[in-house]
Amino acid sequence: MPATTFEQGVDAVSDRTQNRAQKSERRLAAQLAAQKAAEAKRRRQAWAGGLAGIAVVAILITVFVLVDRGRDDAAEQTAGSPSASASAPAAGGAGAPLPEGADPALNTKPAVEAGKGELTKLVVTPLIKGTGPEVKQGQTITTNYVGVFYADGKEFDSSWSRGEPASFAIGVGQVIPGWDQGLVGVTVGSRVQLDIPAELAYGTDASSGRPTGPLRFVVDVLGAQ
Repeated sequence: MPATTFEQGVDAVSDRTQNRAQKSERRLAAQLAAQKAAEAKRRRQAWAGGLAGIAVVAILITVFVLVDRGRDDAAEQTAGSPSASASAPAAGGAGAPLPEGADPALNTKPAVEAGKGELTKLVVTPLIKGTGPEVKQGQTITTNYVGVFYADGKEFDSSWSRGEPASFAIGVGQVIPGWDQGLVGVTVGSRVQLDIPAELAYGTDASSGRPTGPLRFVVDVLGAQ
């Protein structure tokens, strides 16, 4: 039986309603997909921002560490570097500054030669005259020195070789008599040559293991207190 006009109208309305429903569903699906894409994009941006922040913090930490290390290295180099000023550590005596106004030549190890002739008494020869106070008996003095055999100039001892000065009480028997007698009265900042006969040094007994016979020392007096 052919459809009536009423039935045809109902069918047309039903088709239009179904089409609108399908379009609504498609729009809803598209909106949901767009929302999901936007959320995914925001998550990626958040992760990227977090990773970038972490990278920046890591870079800053590395920079701070390198800067601090550079400062420490610079401080160490400054502390360990000798200076040409009068208050700088002596070249052969780390930690022993030269007296104020001292001759810069005290920064250089002296060349010591052999003596001439027979040595029968203590001979004190000023090489550089210091401007500081005179050394007094019982004081502790700080010195750089070179010791050689008087006869041939062969070196047997040196504070310069050890890289540090020697400190000791003077005039009280802590060192050989030639030093006790020869350095009391010397002004701080002086360089003196001590020609010491065997009896005022270590004697002539080679079995002692010490340098025997007459000796020559060149001594820099860096301080006394």
